[in-house]
Amino acid sequence: MKIIVCMKQVPLSSKVEIDEETGNLKRMGSATRTNPFDLFSLECALRIREQLGGTVTVLTMGPQQAETMIRDAYMMGADDAVILSDRKFAGSDVLATSYTLSQGIRLLGGADLIICGRQTTDGDTAQIGPAIAEHLHLPHAAWVNAITDVNETRIQVRQDLTSVFQISEMNYPCLITVDKDICVPRLPSYRRKAEAAAKSIRVVSCQDLPDPDMTRFGLVGSPTTVERIFPPPASVGSVTLEGTAAEKTGQLFDLLATAKYF
Repeated sequence: MKIIVCMKQVPLSSKVEIDEETGNLKRMGSATRTNPFDLFSLECALRIREQLGGTVTVLTMGPQQAETMIRDAYMMGADDAVILSDRKFAGSDVLATSYTLSQGIRLLGGADLIICGRQTTDGDTAQIGPAIAEHLHLPHAAWVNAITDVNETRIQVRQDLTSVFQISEMNYPCLITVDKDICVPRLPSYRRKAEAAAKSIRVVSCQDLPDPDMTRFGLVGSPTTVERIFPPPASVGSVTLEGTAAEKTGQLFDLLATAKYF
């Protein structure tokens, strides 16, 4: 069983710098973490590998600082990893990002099963996984909150479609996107931490991908653009309450009521 898990490194908090000219996030040098939803997809892959055997490869697109996220994935149990890193990928929208990842999957020779997190905390589109599947012409199931059965030839999943649950069964190769309710991610292992330090990480540039058409990548390959993006203004202030405990309680109640907290 060959499993590829698509993961992403996202800003650690909402306090990020934005390039005023391009409207893109300044990812280099910013505090980052693994996209939380991707931890669940990696855990699902590891559990399937434990049941059926095979390999788990992590694939990500981003700057080479994503190596930190890859090391964490190694400590959870991933076998291999590839970073798609090139300035030509900068500014990609959903279409260009999903196409780049699909090209990375083709470069790796495809997979029996591709697993993505439901969405990322910076983009929140929840479209990358299905878009990858469409580029690769694969069957796919999104919003998966349970893997009800899995064997060497097919996978059966339960999808949470808001108003209904749907049981879907697909033969390999296929793609699923998983929700956070599907499992509890394991903690990194101290033993695997030592092993991860010696593991290599393959870095792939645009020219290494199967499709040499540069109009499919980055800003050039993105039909949608953000006209303007800016961080919300920070407002920090304090109020000092005076009087007895009962008087301060009343003042606090009035402040909360005025602010419409209840």
